[in-house]
Amino acid sequence: MAKKQAQIKVTLVKSTIAILPQHKKVVEALGLKKIRSSNVFDVNPAIMGMIEKVSYLLKVENV
Repeated sequence: MAKKQAQIKVTLVKSTIAILPQHKKVVEALGLKKIRSSNVFDVNPAIMGMIEKVSYLLKVENV
């Protein structure tokens, strides 16, 4: 049986109106469109790098 990979839930908590264009693209790539929208991801270096870049806009929880 395969080992279950850790997952995190990412929620957008701040508006993307007055942020850098690169940060808007990162938020969009995470699949977050409106405030309080959420998405669940497997933990990997690419996703963690994206989250770190826009961490001031997000809330991250373990699932």
